[in-house]
Amino acid sequence: MKFLIRSVRLNDLKGLHDLASQFGLLNLPADRKILTEKIERSVASFAGELPKKDAEYLFVVEDLEMETVVGSSLILAKHGTDDVPHYYFKLVKKNRFSEDLGIGFIHQVLQLKEDTDGPTEIGGLLIDRSYRRRPEKLGKQISLVRFLYMGMAPSEFEPRVLCELTPPLGEGGRSEFWEALGRRFTGLPYQEADLISQRNKEFISSLFPEEEIYLTLLDSRARLVLGRVGDETRPAQHLLESIGFSYLHEVDPFDGGPHYGANREEITIVKNGRWSQAAITEKGPFNDRALVGFKRDGEFRAIFTAYDRSVSGGSDSISLPAASAKALDIEGGEKVFYSKI
Repeated sequence: MKFLIRSVRLNDLKGLHDLASQFGLLNLPADRKILTEKIERSVASFAGELPKKDAEYLFVVEDLEMETVVGSSLILAKHGTDDVPHYYFKLVKKNRFSEDLGIGFIHQVLQLKEDTDGPTEIGGLLIDRSYRRRPEKLGKQISLVRFLYMGMAPSEFEPRVLCELTPPLGEGGRSEFWEALGRRFTGLPYQEADLISQRNKEFISSLFPEEEIYLTLLDSRARLVLGRVGDETRPAQHLLESIGFSYLHEVDPFDGGPHYGANREEITIVKNGRWSQAAITEKGPFNDRALVGFKRDGEFRAIFTAYDRSVSGGSDSISLPAASAKALDIEGGEKVFYSKI
């Protein structure tokens, strides 16, 4: 067993920093202080020490042979509270018609919305560039493991799940949507505004226009990227769509990236997940493959492994290879949660 997915540990800081340094992700920046805070928050979240509004779960992929972190993903248990609301633009259509001229138009308009009882949000998806396109499909594994954990511990999350996808960005991370709209109302560069919003969102409600914004008033470059997905993000979009997510006709107020969402219990990985008693064997047959998760003493582990399921007397059990059981650190008879992917 070469790769293990698990909850982040305090000693993962260097590996996570090296990984984040390859990218420019705002919710997982290459900043040791911020990453330390996120790791500590995640450890406390998995241990059940934080309320839902503060909980943040950080998962990593470990290359067991190299003993290094090569991927990550994140769950924010609740995105949008009274203290820190969730802001977004709703895209709606408006019909305008002149009887005298016999001319009509269908306009798209943006409506700024505030959600103080927000959904669970996923993010932080990174895979070391040298580990991409491997047959293990590590990006798929570390993405889907978030939903496996939601299936294991549904009470820790909201009924709705949100994902904010990255739109096409220009050179240096330039956002044409922000330049056409947000910068004109805040005077802030895109990266600075998005960074501030991670801690404080007051300026959005104070400075952004309350009135509807007609897209015809924005320049063509801003309209072209609005609600679209960037090339590097398309695989994530297709994966989300395959498990039940759909476009919500909502966009990020900073870069205009589309919001995708799903009801937690309707997400394929959650819906098909089940608890089962593990049996460990040196040899098969193993007729299928699944993500298998296990949690003990505040630490979560998961692997993508071959298995065989059996049902006897109304009880469900799965046989796992000995190497998989070792990676999960389980003994025969313990309960695991699994779902086919």
